[in-house]
Amino acid sequence: MEDLVGTVVREDIRAWNAYPVPVAEGMIKLDAMENPYGCSSALRARLSSTLGELALNRYPSPSAVQLKRQLGALMGLADGTPAMVLGNGSDELIQMLALAVAKPGAVILGVEPSFVMFRSIAQLAQVNFVGVPLEPDFSLNGPVLLEAIARHRPALTFLAYPNNPTGNCFDAQTVEAVIQASSGLVVVDEAYYPFTDHSFKDRLGRYPNLLLMRTLSKLGLAGVRLGWLCGPAEILAEIDKVRLPYNISVLDQAAATVMLEHRAELQAQVETIVQERGLLASALRTLAQVTVFPSAANFLLFRVPRAGQVFDGLRHHGILIKNLSQAHPLLQDCLRVTVGTPDENRAFLDALSRVLDSQ
Repeated sequence: MEDLVGTVVREDIRAWNAYPVPVAEGMIKLDAMENPYGCSSALRARLSSTLGELALNRYPSPSAVQLKRQLGALMGLADGTPAMVLGNGSDELIQMLALAVAKPGAVILGVEPSFVMFRSIAQLAQVNFVGVPLEPDFSLNGPVLLEAIARHRPALTFLAYPNNPTGNCFDAQTVEAVIQASSGLVVVDEAYYPFTDHSFKDRLGRYPNLLLMRTLSKLGLAGVRLGWLCGPAEILAEIDKVRLPYNISVLDQAAATVMLEHRAELQAQVETIVQERGLLASALRTLAQVTVFPSAANFLLFRVPRAGQVFDGLRHHGILIKNLSQAHPLLQDCLRVTVGTPDENRAFLDALSRVLDSQ
């Protein structure tokens, strides 16, 4: 079997490690930036009724016109402007983009640390990825970034806004300078848009190379797996050629449609999460050994001595967060916690205090 695998599977794939998803059964799960609140009983009943009437023997709508119209309304955009492509979460959209630009010698550029799938998918598409380090405070180094764009002339540049895993929004003028300096496409990934007032949606149409990417995962529909890409119709028509047919299932389209009809309920949850983010950050700042970084997302990045031991200690207390201390040199001794419910946040803080006191 080893000989067969070695014969047919790419060498770089064999050396690859699959994306790790830790077992969370029985844990307070604060590692994946999920909305911790479920649907109301009335909304669950509506979902159950709607999904029960679906014709699962038929393929889903390939264009999902109604869903696109709702997503545009969610963004406050005019109907049909700009163009839109749907993906099975942001990951599939990133893959579509990488495949579409994968000419020999092409470069995809991003900043680091940032969303790991930018680099991973570029490498899987066999496109050279150039990562430009952030400053120690996780801000953009504008001159270095612009120099990298001039030198590498990337076909595609990714900037997460707010950034994951750092939580901050980059300086908007620097991002705009990147768009203006780029001869290739620039994708602003706004996965965490529900939790911040900062956005580049008003700049859509102003720049012919600007694309905006969003997802419903952080809003409260992580299980639906729906992302969308907005931008000039001529560009998205080419990206759409890479999309697999019927990539958004009947169930996902229907569930997203119902949920977006009740987006006031989701917005109320967002407001609670933002409030809890402030309370959680304030509580973390009272702990002498903890350094908390500003966040415009639904998570907080913090630095603590011996982060690996703290992470293991939290797991021992039934709290699962994300250990990023080995992910990038700038993230040494950093951990990331998702903002949970008030009870979950209190449990996390209590466990963290116990772990720190025991060190």
